[in-house]
Amino acid sequence: MSTLRRFTCDDLFTFNKINLDPLTETYHVGFYLHYMARWPDYFCALTDPNGSQMGYVMGKAEGHGKEWHGHVTAITVAPEFRRLGLAHQMMDLLEEISEKQYNGFFVDLFVRRSNPVAIDMYKKLGYVIYRTVIKYYTDEDAFDMRKALPRDAAKESMVPLEDPVYPEDL
Repeated sequence: MSTLRRFTCDDLFTFNKINLDPLTETYHVGFYLHYMARWPDYFCALTDPNGSQMGYVMGKAEGHGKEWHGHVTAITVAPEFRRLGLAHQMMDLLEEISEKQYNGFFVDLFVRRSNPVAIDMYKKLGYVIYRTVIKYYTDEDAFDMRKALPRDAAKESMVPLEDPVYPEDL
């Protein structure tokens, strides 16, 4: 059993065991505080019945026109709680917020090319590889993956691009 709730400032003191995972991007404290203040509905913690953190998701709404969308900035689950469907639960929440509160056309995320487990999970959730972003991470390329929301009924936002881009082109 788990509880999905809004992330709080106090959570910053207890999420280190989750953030120490080499596949989890970590940020400075100000970055987390900015997300809590600007997009609090997109920043949620997943806790067990004792209140211990199992994972978290943080995102935002961004773009203009048909590029208005929800973005998954970070999602992670503590190693001992993986493969239980918890990331799926957090992604469902982020997609619902993107659709119902922000009326987005799609949800996107960036994932390391070297992370086939995550790529496969996102594909099972309906995401497609939209494009490659060269050197998105300091040490490797990323896939920009997207999933259309109901507002994009024709799924135009999911038509893959052939040519890779650089981070400065995003």
